[in-house]
Amino acid sequence: MPHISAAGWEYIRKTQELKMAFAGILKDADITAALDAFKADGSFNHKAFFQKVGLTGKSADDVKKAFAIIDQDKSGFIEEDELKLFLQNFKAGARALTDAETKTFLKAGDTDGDGKIGADEFASLVKA
Repeated sequence: MPHISAAGWEYIRKTQELKMAFAGILKDADITAALDAFKADGSFNHKAFFQKVGLTGKSADDVKKAFAIIDQDKSGFIEEDELKLFLQNFKAGARALTDAETKTFLKAGDTDGDGKIGADEFASLVKA
């Protein structure tokens, strides 16, 4: 059996936690397809991502569950630093969004101009 470093075990643990977090909400195959579609820096499009990952067609309750997973600090908002790491919520090791992608995503979702995305704003963004 090969030796796995502490960092390797942490990556495996985080990947398993994410799979469990989205279990019952999103399909692994849809997550993989969505992440593969936006691998390249500068390619991220939130509308297309939400469609590919299957979130657009989900219930309001499932969208709220997804929001809670993405709201890493549990502040009730998705802030810019959480948006930058948005894809990593779906798979450990996924790329960070570029600064331009992050700002575009934030601008699309932040309808009240407070610099962050609340649960209702996120739901509107997903369903747009």
